[in-house]
Amino acid sequence: MRYGFTTGSCSAAAAKAATYMLLGGNRKESIVITTPKGIDFRADIVDIHIAENAVRCGVVKDGGEDPDITTGCVIYATAELLKNGGKKVIIQGGVGIGLVTKPGLDQPVGNAAINSVPRHMIEKEVREVMGLMDCTDGIEITISVPNGEEIAKKTFNPRLGIVNGISILGTTGIVEPMSDQALLDTINLELRQKKELGCKILAIAPGNYGLDFMKHTYGYDLDKAVKCSNFIGETLERIADYGFEKVLLCGHIGKLMKLAGGIMNTHSKEADCRIELMVYGALKAGAPIELLHKISECVSTDGVYELLLEAGLDKAFMHDVMEKIAFYLQKKVAERYDIECIVYSNTYGLLGKTSGADKLIKELTEHGF
Repeated sequence: MRYGFTTGSCSAAAAKAATYMLLGGNRKESIVITTPKGIDFRADIVDIHIAENAVRCGVVKDGGEDPDITTGCVIYATAELLKNGGKKVIIQGGVGIGLVTKPGLDQPVGNAAINSVPRHMIEKEVREVMGLMDCTDGIEITISVPNGEEIAKKTFNPRLGIVNGISILGTTGIVEPMSDQALLDTINLELRQKKELGCKILAIAPGNYGLDFMKHTYGYDLDKAVKCSNFIGETLERIADYGFEKVLLCGHIGKLMKLAGGIMNTHSKEADCRIELMVYGALKAGAPIELLHKISECVSTDGVYELLLEAGLDKAFMHDVMEKIAFYLQKKVAERYDIECIVYSNTYGLLGKTSGADKLIKELTEHGF
């Protein structure tokens, strides 16, 4: 299957090409950048406009065989020379790029919705060109998507408090095509490999989010866990088929909060009622009506937890959440094996755990599983 490239990669490629034309004076019909994944992206440059102190050009977003709503749109970058800019690289959002209006997202309130990794990619590529051209001035890069505001209406951005456009996203720089069946086949393969290696206990996790937390807190390498993606329920069923005896599920509250409502497929297209579940949990913890209203307006689980922490309700809240998670996990497993759970946040660390989680993580670490 053919992979594609993220809006972050397209932005970085357009920014690099615009900077190259700005400083070099020659048209650039294509450009190559290296994505964080280590895969080169050779982008065709379209709609070039060259002025004395600014260049604007675009890259067409290609989602490969896993297209999303942004596939086919043109991501533009305008590079403008800042005299006596002290080699600074300033990155701005232009037309069609969303503005962050609520806390708890990758960028602070007031910033353009250009996430951290794309910002790093853009600056890296621009600085590479500045070094080649011996540029001692600054460069301002403005990313824009002319139809971004219309595209954004079909995304989660309005709900997240990102207004007036799309977000520039991506952590690896590439869009890897992966059907649901392919993901499930990969999970099955990992489980079979663990079983053939003689493992009777194992850890599962939606992904590597929280790798540093698990390593620093428990000395456990999350890379060793079976990655279940959003298919928590399906993975638990397959674990039973292979006859494992003990399982530790660990993950970020943003995913595992849904388990407190019995939701076993955590993809947002299936269900996304994290905040609603947290409102209910806060009510049970004794939150006043004013706080419940604030929680209902939050766009992230970390944002909710911060409010609960400030109100001194965090422990009561997480106690109830972990009880519910344990209940639904036990219901799913139906005594076929033992299951424990650890819930954490990259911002706040350990949030909650079931009663036998510490003992099981110690076993996993000692056995190298």
